[in-house]
Amino acid sequence: MPRTKLSVPDVAEAGPGLWSNAIRAGDMLFISGQVARPFEGGTEIVGKDEYEQAKQIFSRIDRIIKAAGGTMDDLVKMTIYVVDIRKNTEVWRARREFFTGDFPASTLVEVRSLAKPEVLVEIEAVAYLGKS
Repeated sequence: MPRTKLSVPDVAEAGPGLWSNAIRAGDMLFISGQVARPFEGGTEIVGKDEYEQAKQIFSRIDRIIKAAGGTMDDLVKMTIYVVDIRKNTEVWRARREFFTGDFPASTLVEVRSLAKPEVLVEIEAVAYLGKS
């Protein structure tokens, strides 16, 4: 099955050659771990707490999945990394703003640190874009 890098004009990627925001393989879309970077790129982080960062991340994921022709309801799996597990309710609060019906299968993992000290949340996702 061929795999194709998904181009998303309104969600900047990290520097060239580092990774792809998303790869499509058949009916599956694999979205790399997203942090709360601005849509236009840069190294600053949007949001000072888990709720604000999660909202920015879910907005990034929403734009990526729409560029592939899907919706947030096509997500089937998410892995959420947080640096403070006690703040998981803030991530869940943001998540409820982006999904209807059943949530995707999810895993929440507490980690000691992420890419930078100000990064509190990172989320990777998998979507199924085929017919049900």
